[in-house]
Parts: sequence; C-alpha cells; structure tokens
Amino acid sequence: MRIGVAEDSYIPRRELHTVTADLVMDGEVAATINTILDPDQDSEARALVRELVSGLESGELEPTAGSIEPVVDRLPETGA
Repeated sequence: MRIGVAEDSYIPRRELHTVTADLVMDGEVAATINTILDPDQDSEARALVRELVSGLESGELEPTAGSIEPVVDRLPETGA
C-alpha cells in the first residue's frame, strides 16, 4: 500500500490536493483509489496504511479496488 498526493504532470504540484491510496502488487500498481484525506493529514494517512495492510494480511480485505474502497472512504482512527 502506498498513500500520497496524486501526481499529474499537467498540474503544478502546489495545486494538487487529491490524496490517493495505491494497491501495489509485485511492484506494480494494481489499483488507485481517491481518499477523503487532505495532503496535511499525515497521521491519518499512516493509520489508513496500517488498517489496509492489516486487513489485507488477515484476509479481511481482498486485494481489489472494490474491497479497499470502503476503507479509504472514511477517516481512520489515529489512536491519538
């Protein structure tokens, strides 16, 4: 799993605000989902990665966009 601000060569970096979650399998991006996170929500992004990886490792989540999308559509618990 990788979470970060989406890249777009047509838009200046300072104007990019969409945070995406990338499902990476065998070094290749298998799916990209837009999240509801803002670029400055670092702790929430880390919590989301932990939740997604945990769900994928346990089998609770399938390695598909449809399976992880409901998770990225809500704010994760940061534990703070």
